[in-house]
Amino acid sequence: MTHTGVSFERRKANNRLQAPKPVPFFGVYIGAMKNQRIIYFDNAATTRVRGEVAGAVSRLMTEEYGNPSSLHTMGLRAEHIVNDAKSIIAGSLRAKESEIIFTSGGTESNNTALFGAVDAKKRYGRHILVGSTEHPSVLRAAEELERVGCTVIKIPCDAAGILRLDFIEQKLREDPEIILVSTMLVNNEVGSVQPVEDIAKVVKIHGKNALYHVDAVQAYGKMTIRPGKWGVDLMSVSGHKFHGPKGVGFLYIRDGVRIKPYICGGGQQKNMRSGTEDVFGIHGMALAAKIAVGNIDANYAKVKSLATKLDNGLKAFKNVEIHSKSYQKFPYILSVSFPGIRSEVLLHALDERGICVSSGSACAANDKHTSDTLKAMGLKPELIDSTIRFSFSDENEEEEVEYLLEVLGEIVPKLGEFIRY
Repeated sequence: MTHTGVSFERRKANNRLQAPKPVPFFGVYIGAMKNQRIIYFDNAATTRVRGEVAGAVSRLMTEEYGNPSSLHTMGLRAEHIVNDAKSIIAGSLRAKESEIIFTSGGTESNNTALFGAVDAKKRYGRHILVGSTEHPSVLRAAEELERVGCTVIKIPCDAAGILRLDFIEQKLREDPEIILVSTMLVNNEVGSVQPVEDIAKVVKIHGKNALYHVDAVQAYGKMTIRPGKWGVDLMSVSGHKFHGPKGVGFLYIRDGVRIKPYICGGGQQKNMRSGTEDVFGIHGMALAAKIAVGNIDANYAKVKSLATKLDNGLKAFKNVEIHSKSYQKFPYILSVSFPGIRSEVLLHALDERGICVSSGSACAANDKHTSDTLKAMGLKPELIDSTIRFSFSDENEEEEVEYLLEVLGEIVPKLGEFIRY
């Protein structure tokens, strides 16, 4: 099956598609082991750090290494860098600087929101509502809260992965002991966009003692987010999802909302998150945020074109099912099943051709249980086991999608012929 009249080998003449030389790293050659270019369609797992971000972080590591808590000149300069980053992040959300707490990433932000909110509100009840399609850092935290005596109610979703607003409203009306509602903004496996603003309104009207937490890890930098305007109380973000460094993120805590600290120590960040601030990571995340937010519309248009091209190309295959019903609304994630071909088999076959994709959430790669999201959407086990996730960034190009379709056209019929359940 050929999806383009120009072979990928010929297109390699373009400098952008030249295979990079293997780079030695601690004695191990990383990437391009077979002298082939890596085509990266796993941006929902993580993104490449932008060159200007990496350069800025590298410079700070050797020039601005002071501790922000120190009172001397180097410490004050480091504190200024952190405060400047906080200003950039807050501005991107139309929030106050006082509402931003820096963390080590999405998992810590989610855990802090859940454990901190429940601890602060437990005198009103111990019941929480969480989406059935949430990230493991929310679902596993909810399980731990259940283990220590909380009642966890999971919000069902429809076949497109959209949570049922009527269920949330009904439970809040019936149960005054619900103290927290937690949902994603964008699902990390299929890209479903939740009606966060509508959910926030329902929580405020019917959840007398409830806080509303939103996991915006997949959404930030890709769509306009206004937690204050929407009525969100807590919101989690991670830097490495929008071309920033790994190991840094933030938690938005709306002014007036009180949660208990999750990490205790030296009292940094108003006692909400003790520990010396990661000045380098925070600066890198803020720079990446400034670039991403400043180019949201252009990046969205480019990625939507790529996702549409892939979707149209996949329709040429005899047996394929696309699970991302909202991709026209959020085109960065496209979840697809090739029935009869296990996802791990197809993933490794693509990897052999230099194409990186995922079989689901990278954060759950070491967890052997079935995808919570796909199961909640009602997919049959054979479809779940054959699901591949393609996720884009603005750094992907049209010819990469063409090459992906070319390779899929070669290997899918062969794998479908020899591999059955």
